[in-house]
Amino acid sequence: MSAPLTATEANTARRRGLTLIAAAVALAGLGWGGWHWMNGRHFESTDNAYVAGNVVQITPQVGGTVVAIGADDTDFVRTGQVLVKLDPADARVALEQAEAQLAQTVREVRTLYANTATLKAQVSLRQADLARVQADAARLQDDVNRRAPLTASGAVGKEEFQHATAQLAAAKSSVAAAQSAVLAAQEQLAASQTQTDGTTVEQHPGVQRAAARVREAYLAVQRAQLVAPLDGHVAKRGVQVGQRVQAGAPLMTIVPLSDLWVDANFKESQLQNLRIGQKAELVADVYGTQVTYHGTIAGLGAGTGAAFALLPAQNATGNWIKVVQRVPVRIALDPKEVAEHALRVGLSMEVKVDIRDQDGKALADTPRSAPVAATPVFDAQLQAADEDVQKIIAANLGRKLTLAGALHAPVVR
Repeated sequence: MSAPLTATEANTARRRGLTLIAAAVALAGLGWGGWHWMNGRHFESTDNAYVAGNVVQITPQVGGTVVAIGADDTDFVRTGQVLVKLDPADARVALEQAEAQLAQTVREVRTLYANTATLKAQVSLRQADLARVQADAARLQDDVNRRAPLTASGAVGKEEFQHATAQLAAAKSSVAAAQSAVLAAQEQLAASQTQTDGTTVEQHPGVQRAAARVREAYLAVQRAQLVAPLDGHVAKRGVQVGQRVQAGAPLMTIVPLSDLWVDANFKESQLQNLRIGQKAELVADVYGTQVTYHGTIAGLGAGTGAAFALLPAQNATGNWIKVVQRVPVRIALDPKEVAEHALRVGLSMEVKVDIRDQDGKALADTPRSAPVAATPVFDAQLQAADEDVQKIIAANLGRKLTLAGALHAPVVR
């Protein structure tokens, strides 16, 4: 057995151990300080980040009874694909009534134009009658003027002169009656022209009003089929066959997983060096470190999450405890990487942002030039309604018109 250490030797060994520990701590501190100076201080990271995307609710524009469901949870749907069908019977009846009313209105307006032409002919006829009776009155006036000097000499009998005078008075009455008839015909023509001047049969207010009702009824029939406004996956289906739904009731949700981003919630103390356009690396918990996504800061939130909460904090109360606030930062992902490794809305992410590039802005200061999202599926519905309206108008005008011809048809007189 070895001899026990003396007190001096024990103190020496202890000092040597403490020195080695202090040296290791110092080296570790220097190493961490060097790493932080060279690399760590150029990055801001957080694990409070989640995948986000557009969550499109499918809601009916008209009420009705569900007769068919064309997609279920987890299904992939294309733009324009029928998702839900409502019973269109009532809408079709309303459409037929509106189409019949439009046809009748077109024929009634055609009658207005025809009446205007008839009244113009009546005015011409009355004016011709006026001219005739005026000529007769002028002839009789000449007869009276010639007979008046001859009455004193007895060349013309008194009875003959009185007869000529009576005929002149009757002629003048006929002139007055003809003038009144002309005035009445002109007033009737003016009244008729107030309903037809400055417009055509197709553009007449009555026809346009009836056409609007046809469009409204036609759209109601079209809207009995709910279509997908964009490509995506169905989630949260809550509608059942036979269910009576009201306009605006949520039936299901579509999530376009090809258009995702990440909302990273950074502490307020980390926002100082974050700028729009800075590069970021992201790791999803679902894949781990095997897959690294690359993104770019697209924008910084206008307020903290607590400021927009359903029940915002009341920091003016006496029981106040300071809590570090977080601000959402939107990070746009590379679409190619998302296509190769699919993500889901709500998945957790770890984000590391390279803050060395300070050329960007902390807040966006230019308006968006293009819409965030758009769909063309509803444009075809209105176009089809317009074609139906023009078809009915053309059929009841008594001539065949194309859509373009109907829009630029000549005035029907």
